[in-house]
Amino acid sequence: MPSVVGLLEQRELVARRRVDGLREEADRVQAELAEAGREWQEWVIARRRVATVLASCGSTPAGAEAAADSRDADTRSAPRDAAKARSHVAVWRQGSDWSVVSVDYHRIVQMLADRARLGQGPLTCQEMAAVFGIEVVPTRVEALRSKAKRLVARGRLTEPAPGRFTLARGVAGPDDGS
Repeated sequence: MPSVVGLLEQRELVARRRVDGLREEADRVQAELAEAGREWQEWVIARRRVATVLASCGSTPAGAEAAADSRDADTRSAPRDAAKARSHVAVWRQGSDWSVVSVDYHRIVQMLADRARLGQGPLTCQEMAAVFGIEVVPTRVEALRSKAKRLVARGRLTEPAPGRFTLARGVAGPDDGS
C-alpha cells in the first residue's frame, strides 16, 4: 500500500508539471500578442503617413475621412502596449506643458481648476462622474479614481481627505497657461 506522503508527492509533481506547461503556453501567447501589437502599430503608422502624404498633395481619396475617423476607434481598441503611451502623466513642474497629458486628464484638472477659481471645495470621483455626464457605476468611478490618483502622484492634484480631490497648490488648469 502506497504511503500518503508518496501519493501527495505524486500529485504535487503532476500539478507542478501542469503549472510549468501553462506558464510556457502563457509566455508563448504573450510573445505572440506583443508581436501582433507591434505589427498592428506599424500598419497604423503606415496608414497615417499615407493620409499625410495624400493630404499634402491635396488629394482626398474616397474613404480617407473614414480612415481618419477610424483612427480614434483604433486607438481605443489598441493592444495594451500601444495604449500605455497616452496614459503617461509627467510630474508637474512650473511651466509644464499640458500637451503631453491626454484629454481625460485635461478634463479632470480643468474641472477642478474651475472649481478652485470659484472657491469651491474638493470633489469625490462619483461627483466628477456626474459632472462629466458619465454613468455613475463602480467601473466608471474607479477609472476616474485611477486617473485622479495618478494626477496626485504626479503633483497635479492633492487629496486633502481620502477620496476627495482638488487642484494642487501652484498648478493652473490646461487653459490657464501652466
